[in-house]
Amino acid sequence: MALAMLIIVLGLWCAGIVLLVLGTTIGMYALALGRVPGRWLQRNVENPRVWGAGALLLVAAVFSSRTVALIGAGLITLGYLKKPTFDH
Repeated sequence: MALAMLIIVLGLWCAGIVLLVLGTTIGMYALALGRVPGRWLQRNVENPRVWGAGALLLVAAVFSSRTVALIGAGLITLGYLKKPTFDH
């Protein structure tokens, strides 16, 4: 029983580390290059640098506060919105 519990805990810990590395990599990619990886994201994300900054803040929120997580989620949401046009 204890061995099974240890295996589950270690598996969840490893999955969390993989998600942190993946989120950081995708966020840095979007922030540095101004593009997002993957067809679905490329079709739907209008502001990739804003989206990448939000992804990095969401990853950083694991080590800090909920406020950082909310700001990151807000930036990711803003990344999906169309770029403003100032045509009159």
